[in-house]
Parts: sequence; C-alpha cells; structure tokens
Amino acid sequence: MSERNARHRQSMQKLKTHVDERVAAATEQCGLLMVFTGNGKGKTTAAWGTVTRALGYGYRVGVVQFIKGLWECGERERLADDANLEIAVMATGFTWETQNRDSDIAACRAVWGEAERMLADPGTYLVVLDEITYMLKFGYLDFATLKQALDNRPREQTVIVTGRNAHRDLLAMADTVTEMQEIRHAFNSGIQARRGIDY
Repeated sequence: MSERNARHRQSMQKLKTHVDERVAAATEQCGLLMVFTGNGKGKTTAAWGTVTRALGYGYRVGVVQFIKGLWECGERERLADDANLEIAVMATGFTWETQNRDSDIAACRAVWGEAERMLADPGTYLVVLDEITYMLKFGYLDFATLKQALDNRPREQTVIVTGRNAHRDLLAMADTVTEMQEIRHAFNSGIQARRGIDY
C-alpha cells in the first residue's frame, strides 16, 4: 500500500470512529422541531423534499401553506393525490397583494385551525407550517398560540417551520435550524421565476 493510501485509510478510520461514536450516543427517539429560515432560496423546497421522503415510507403528512397559496406549486401538484398527504392553503396569496389586514387575519386564523388539528393528531407523522414566520411577523398569529400547539403535539410528530425572519423564541425551541443564505438570486438581475424550477 502506498504512503498516500495509508494516510487516507488512517484518516478515514479516524473519521469512522468519530461517526460511529456519535451514532451510538444518539439514543433518543422522538419527533423534531425543524426551522428552515434565512433570506435565501430553498426553504419551502427543502420542506417538500422531506414531505416526499416521509410519504415514501408511507407516513401521514400535513402541509399548511400560509403565504403562497394561490401560486402554482409543482410539488403540491405532483403529490396532492397521495392518500397520506393533507394540504391546507391560506388562499389569499401574498399579503402584500391583498393589502387588507382584516381579511388576511381571518384567512390566517381559518387555516391555522387546520394546522392545530394536524398538530394534535398522533397519526400525522410530519407537519409542515410553510411561511408561518410571516404570520408571526405581521401579527396575524401570536407566538404563544403557536408555541402551545408545538409544545402539546404528539411526541413522535416532526414539525417543519419555514420562512424568513424566524422568531428568536422559535429558534430557541427548535431541534434543528437551517439558515438559507442568499449569495446571489437571479430575480435580482431581472430574470423571471421559472415554472418547475422556482415554483
């Protein structure tokens, strides 16, 4: 064996030992609270990827879309016929389009009722609260209401929260936080969003 291969093998064995120790130390089984936040693209896309993974194993999944409800959504179109997937949509679309606080609050509260039901259901393995961070930011939903539902959900249920500017107390509660950071975005150069790529 060459010296280079021997060094590589030694390095990989050290890495394997480290990974094996961490896997052995992870003994707790429970659902997670995951937050996908930041100003970069990909938060909702990552959540839908996890939805696809859970459905692939036959688990029941609930998705609640708070902002982009009127937009086309390729993932929703593709997966909507899966019997294990329930989708609820705040059908007002972007709040900066409606410009009506009262109707936006009413729409938020209506779809939040669906979210609360999903969060209380022990048969629902994964719940996605897509863009709910905006509901907190705009004051359509108070954080205490969200926290209570998250705290009281079934132990085995995982929840994914997406959206920019996640509430600091939500970040503190989360088991996993991923921040999508924008380096460059085509839209800022005047390039239109592409069907099947951006939505």
